[in-house]
Amino acid sequence: MAEKLFPHVNWDRMWEATVETLYMSAISVVATFILGAILGLLLFLTSKGNIWENQPVNLVLSAIVNIFRSIPFIILIVLLIPFTKFIVGSMIGENAALPALIIGSAPFYARMVEIGLREIDKGVIEAAKSMGAKTTTIIWKVLLPESMPALVSGITVTAIALVSYTAMAGVIGAGGLGNLAYMEGFQRSRNDVTLMATIIILIIVFIIQFVGDFFTRKLDKR
Repeated sequence: MAEKLFPHVNWDRMWEATVETLYMSAISVVATFILGAILGLLLFLTSKGNIWENQPVNLVLSAIVNIFRSIPFIILIVLLIPFTKFIVGSMIGENAALPALIIGSAPFYARMVEIGLREIDKGVIEAAKSMGAKTTTIIWKVLLPESMPALVSGITVTAIALVSYTAMAGVIGAGGLGNLAYMEGFQRSRNDVTLMATIIILIIVFIIQFVGDFFTRKLDKR
């Protein structure tokens, strides 16, 4: 049945491309979560009225985040070619996509982290301060736990965006389902290959959304 509906699909190659997409997505999501959380925390802590209030530092961080968040991903890949070649040694393959994926998505997630932290009741933070809690204790025991539903919801949205970014990266040789859909599907007029790659990407997105929603509900104590 599958052979009749998708006559041009090489299922071994399709599976290989799926694994490449999952690899790029997984590595970049983990790195984005860590870097974005750090950036978001710094943005929040250095803003007016917070523990490390520092307007010049906050302005610099905000500018960096806004610049990289605003650059279209396909342009960012091109701009980062020298950096990617220096780090990875090549512009071809799934590893070559990782620098652009992480640099492109971490600032986006940082803003979501900052927004999540701003939603925390300031009374909780003040109570921790009044009890003599250190900054590290406030971060680990108050800020992160209280904002965790927002952080998980944010990384879910970011992970879905990253899947679409991997497809764009595939067009310029990064591998994965995007590369397969473009090279084997579009360029050779094999619509069934493009369709199957699209279906698999949609399945990945639906799974990410389901898992993200599940954990967000579990962590939300309201």
